[in-house]
Amino acid sequence: MISVTNLAVQFGKRVLYKDVNMKFTNGNIYGVIGANGAGKSTLLKAISGELEPTKGNVEMGPGERLSVLSQDHFQYDQFTVLDTVLMGHTVLWDIMKQREALYAKPDFSDEDGIKVAELEEKFAELGGYNAESDAAALLSGLGIKEDKHYMLMGELSGKEKVRIMLAKALFGEPDNLLLDEPTNDLDLDTVQWLESYLSEFEHTVLVVSHDRHFLDSVCTHTVDIDFGKVTLFAGNYSFWYESSQLALRQAQNQKAKAEEKKKELEEFIRRFSANVSKSKQTTSRKKMLEKLNIEEIRPSTRKYPGIIFQMDREPGNQILEVKGLRATTDDGTVLFNDVNFTVEKGDKIVFLSRDPRAMTAFFEIINGNRKAQGGDYKWGVTITTAYLPLDNTKFFESDLNLVDWLAQFGEGNEVYFKSFLGRMLFSGEEVLKKVNVLSGGEKMRCMIARMQLKNANCLILDTPTNHLDLESIQAFNNNLKAFKGNILFSSHDHEFIETVANRIIELTPNGIIDKMMEYDDYISDDHIKEIKARMYGD
Repeated sequence: MISVTNLAVQFGKRVLYKDVNMKFTNGNIYGVIGANGAGKSTLLKAISGELEPTKGNVEMGPGERLSVLSQDHFQYDQFTVLDTVLMGHTVLWDIMKQREALYAKPDFSDEDGIKVAELEEKFAELGGYNAESDAAALLSGLGIKEDKHYMLMGELSGKEKVRIMLAKALFGEPDNLLLDEPTNDLDLDTVQWLESYLSEFEHTVLVVSHDRHFLDSVCTHTVDIDFGKVTLFAGNYSFWYESSQLALRQAQNQKAKAEEKKKELEEFIRRFSANVSKSKQTTSRKKMLEKLNIEEIRPSTRKYPGIIFQMDREPGNQILEVKGLRATTDDGTVLFNDVNFTVEKGDKIVFLSRDPRAMTAFFEIINGNRKAQGGDYKWGVTITTAYLPLDNTKFFESDLNLVDWLAQFGEGNEVYFKSFLGRMLFSGEEVLKKVNVLSGGEKMRCMIARMQLKNANCLILDTPTNHLDLESIQAFNNNLKAFKGNILFSSHDHEFIETVANRIIELTPNGIIDKMMEYDDYISDDHIKEIKARMYGD
C-alpha cells in the first residue's frame, strides 16, 4: 500500500499539482495518464523518493518493499545479467553478499558461525535458495535466453538491457512496484507475457504507459493528471477515454436535460461494466464501476490532434503485387525470403516478424529506398503512397522553421501550411521553431502533417505510434479505422493492430504467413503457432 498525503510538486512558478491525497492499495494496478508534460513520470519519482516533493509526504505499509523500473541502462554494466536481476531484491542481495563475505573468511570464528546461521534463516525466509532459478525464469519470460544470463550487462544491446531492468524490477514480487513505460522496446509477444504476469500480481502497481491495450489489460484504476490535479478513477484507460468523450459531448449539447444526461451516463456505466475484458481483476473492477458516482465523469482538457487522411482519387483494382521478394542484412542474415502476395482493394495489412528489421526493410524496398536481394514488386497505376518511415532523422537535418519545412512537401501559401500544423497542435509562435530542435513526438507530428499533404490512397506506416502520446495515438487510430484506402503498417501497439488491420502477413526467413483474420485470433490460434515454429525453424 502507498499513501500520498498533501503532495505538491512545483518547479519555479509552475505548479504541476498540489493537494494530492490518495491511497494505492494492495491487489490493484493504477494506470497513470496525462498529456505530455503533465507530470506522470514526476509523480512516480516523487513516490519513489527520487524527487523531493515541494510539499507533502509518501508512506508505505510497515516493512513493505518498493521496486522501481530503472531508466539507467548503464549503471550495471560491470555486473552479470543474473546478478543484476538479483540486485532488484535489495534485502536478499545484501544478505547474499554478507554470506559470501563470511564464508570467504580464512579465520572463520564461532561468532561468524552464529551470524551465518542467522543469515541463512533470513535467506531461506526470503526464498534465497530459489532466487537464481526465479530470476532465470523471469529473464526467459522476457526473451533473454539462458546463454546470456552470465554475460556482463555491458556486453548486451540496449533493447536487451531494457528487458533485464524490467526483470530486476519484478524480481522477488515487491510489495509496491513503479513502472515507467515498461513496454518500451518490447515486442508484442513479450508485452503479452508482461500482461499475463501482472494479471497474477497480488501487490500494488503504478504504471505509466502509452500502450492502451496494456493499460486496459492490467489496470483496475486510472490516475488522471489533468486540470492541474491528480484524480483517481475506477476502471481502465478505455473506460476513462469513452466516459470523458461522452461527458464532452454532453457538455457541448447544452439543450440536453439534466435527467437525460444522467440516464445516458448510467447506461454507459452499465454497458461498460457488462463488457469488461476478462482478467483476474474483472470482478472487482465491475463492482467499482457499478458503484461509480456519475458526478465523477467529466470532460478532459486534453487536446487531440486532427489527424485526417483524405484521398484525391479512389484506388483502382490493382494495388500492389509482390513476387519472390528477398532481403538480407549486410552480414547475410535472411530477413525474409520468397515473399509473394497481392494487396486487394480495402486491405489494411499489418506486417509482423520476430525480427523488426524485416518490416523496415520491406517498407524501404517497396518505397524505392532500398534494393532487394531478389524478386520484385509492382504498384497499380492509380496508387499514390504516403510513407511514414521508422527513422525520420534525415528529414530534420536543417534549420528551417516548421512552416518552411512543411512547404517543401506541397504547394500552397503560408496560411495553408499553418492550417496543417495547427491540426497537429502547433500554434502561434510554435510554427516558427527550428525543426532541428524538435522532440521525438513533435517530429512525428510533423511527419504526419507531411503525409496528410499528399492525399494518398495508400498509407505505409512503419511503427507509427513511436514517440506519440496517448492523445495522438488515439486520434491516429480513430482516423485509420475510418480511412477508405489501403494501409500497410507495422506496430508494437496491440490495440492499433486489432482495430485497424483486417489482414495479417508475417515475414519469415522461409516465406510468409498470410491470414485474413483478427489479430487476437491470430496470436491465440494453435495451428498458426505450429506454422510459425516451422517457418522460423524452431
